[in-house]
Amino acid sequence: MAQLLDGKKLAASMQAEMQSEVAKIKEKDGIVPGLVVILVGEDPASQIYVRNKEVAAGKMGIRSKVDRRPDTITEADLLALIETYNQDEQFHGILVQLPLPAHIDEEKVILAIDPKKDVDGFHPLNIGRLFAGDPVMIPCTPYGIMKLLAAYNISVAGKNAVVIGRSNIVGKPMAHLLLQENATVTIAHSKTQNLPAIAKKADILVAAVGVGHLVDKNYVKEGAVVIDVGMNRDANNKLIGDVDFAAVEPIADFITPVPGGVGPMTITMLLYQTIKAYHLQKSGV
Repeated sequence: MAQLLDGKKLAASMQAEMQSEVAKIKEKDGIVPGLVVILVGEDPASQIYVRNKEVAAGKMGIRSKVDRRPDTITEADLLALIETYNQDEQFHGILVQLPLPAHIDEEKVILAIDPKKDVDGFHPLNIGRLFAGDPVMIPCTPYGIMKLLAAYNISVAGKNAVVIGRSNIVGKPMAHLLLQENATVTIAHSKTQNLPAIAKKADILVAAVGVGHLVDKNYVKEGAVVIDVGMNRDANNKLIGDVDFAAVEPIADFITPVPGGVGPMTITMLLYQTIKAYHLQKSGV
């Protein structure tokens, strides 16, 4: 039976430390790190995610603002809004909640954010630094997964790691972070042939494909570490992961639950990087 990788517990521990750090910054500098989240439209999943970020930021004493805009906002107006926050010294982190309405080019929006304030780690400059082995701002979900592995003393060096999923948000940066810790990494995806056989070779398996219960016992070797990034809804609207937990948990050595595994770590790393962005901007880096 697998040991649970409890992201909720680790997130709470990290957030307590970060709360203490924010209090020290406020006392020493008379400033609090600030995060603005720009939310366009009424996407229900985005609303929930943004509210969770707001609550977590509030607990830590981080200045948090949600700038809500209708889905009718023009691309030009959204880019102008981002530029105002680039210039606003109260906010050290800027996040534009994705997805955006179809008439707005997400790439242009990501490019518009000052890389120093890009706490999501999606700007090409930050992605480039990550791939070059000199990371500054790192995509939050893979960063949180690395923190989770470290917290449970799971060594990555020399292990075979398989990442199912090749998105710029999770799959690709996840692979590079594992590679930097000396894992041997395979990136698999929807076009991969013999996917179960490839996945079954993994000592560390990261499922980030967005298909509910895709990964069953045929994908997992005995004693593997299984990280489930999936957030899907089943026919009963119940939240499920990409991994069939009941089938895989008896085989794996470690596994993340859904919910309570990767999700809390994503939000925690966003706020962690907001504090980091404050320090970098203060030092003029």
